[in-house]
Amino acid sequence: MHVDVTQAQGKVKVTVLHVHGDVDAASYQALIAKAREVYRSGARDLLLDFGDTPYMGSSGLVALHTIATIMRGDVPPDPEAGWAAIRSINRAREVGLQEHVKLLNPQPRVSRVLGMAGFDQFFEIYTDWETAIASFG
Repeated sequence: MHVDVTQAQGKVKVTVLHVHGDVDAASYQALIAKAREVYRSGARDLLLDFGDTPYMGSSGLVALHTIATIMRGDVPPDPEAGWAAIRSINRAREVGLQEHVKLLNPQPRVSRVLGMAGFDQFFEIYTDWETAIASFG
């Protein structure tokens, strides 16, 4: 997996992470690291483009939760904490939809994983670039 970073301007500046390849146990930490890097660089609104991501495992769900936590300015759980990290995801659902992290173009397998985990209730998911960018701010 690798991640390209671009910027888009809607009502606010949006940082876009274009994820290429699977998000799984071998790659999820790299996705978290990239999100942490753009946050430290000043990004506050993040669109994750999964148009070129054919597969996401449970560790990808941990990455999404961690990224949402980072973008809220909170301290995320240690992703290596196993079940503690998963339980933290369940508690975070009480926060509701994420206003600073949104998803674009998840492939069918990824979309099914998001739905099975209830993440479609946690993240706004878009299939149209312009609509996704315009949704921030």
